[in-house]
Amino acid sequence: MSSDVRLQAEQPARVLIDRQLRDAGWLVQDRSETNLFAGAGVAVREAIMAKGHGRVDYLLHVDQRVAGVIEAKPEGTPLSGVEWQSAMYAEGLPFAVRLKALTRDGRLPFVFEASGSKPTSPTATTPSPGPP
Repeated sequence: MSSDVRLQAEQPARVLIDRQLRDAGWLVQDRSETNLFAGAGVAVREAIMAKGHGRVDYLLHVDQRVAGVIEAKPEGTPLSGVEWQSAMYAEGLPFAVRLKALTRDGRLPFVFEASGSKPTSPTATTPSPGPP
């Protein structure tokens, strides 16, 4: 599936995910309009990761520091089995970003998969823009 087709299929889920993030107190921004000083919690869409790791659907920042990732899937897609993607993004932070990231035991505290329904995470609690 080409990148454009995948993004089109995910778009309805992204609308729901954007709303859920905003309802939880996050500011949602496009990568081209990123302003990490706009609020305590900023979710950046389509953030570019380290070489070989592509673009994450959402990169979560708390007080200008990365705290998590969200991998979006089309609404209705089973989320079990896609954890490897969110884990790849969590491990694929650019070096300079990783140095400043908010981590626990060297890992991002928020690693999610979402389709606009209930987000899943094998290792994290529901993100909020307050300190983790």
